Amino acid sequence: MVDKISSWKYTEDLVQESDVIRRARARADELGVEAITPSVGMHLSILARALSAKAIVEVGTGVGVSGLWLLSASANSVLATIETESEHQNVAKVAFEQAGIASSRLRLINGRSVEVLTNLADKSYDLVFLDGDRETLEDQVLQSHRLLRSGGVLVISHALWRDRVPDTALSDESTIIYRNLIAKLTNSEGFISTISPIGDGLIIASKL
Repeated sequence: MVDKISSWKYTEDLVQESDVIRRARARADELGVEAITPSVGMHLSILARALSAKAIVEVGTGVGVSGLWLLSASANSVLATIETESEHQNVAKVAFEQAGIASSRLRLINGRSVEVLTNLADKSYDLVFLDGDRETLEDQVLQSHRLLRSGGVLVISHALWRDRVPDTALSDESTIIYRNLIAKLTNSEGFISTISPIGDGLIIASKL
């Protein structure tokens, strides 16, 4: 069997991040905020480019690492990004400013994910990325289906949750949340989905 850890590291090391993203990642480390890995960022950028995504929603601004990747695919896309921690979002603003992202391309929304998602317009978004609280993840997925246009894509981080999800002997709360979500999406009539093992695992689902 191939050394999967070496393969994972090889995949991550292949991605060359911009100086702005590297600086944002360093700020995440300083604040103890977990940012997406470089390969996840590249996947987000490629998906946004392939979809010609104009309208993007993100749950979990963090300090802006994922937002920078999402906006890197096009000069015309607009990102609505949701975060409960105002301090983190203020740090993200610095990253977006350093990247030269125009304010017209950003909606930084401070609030609870489901409450904010509920107020966004139906079938108006091309791409939704969920990297926020796990406790309301199922409701976030339901809202995401409503928000996405047909053919739009939902991406969910941490799908394998520290590589615990595949091990059926493990049953902690977070592991069960992701395991149940994968089962529901696999059998969903509203999405066609798959899982990528990059980063901490990535669910990619296209709205039917």
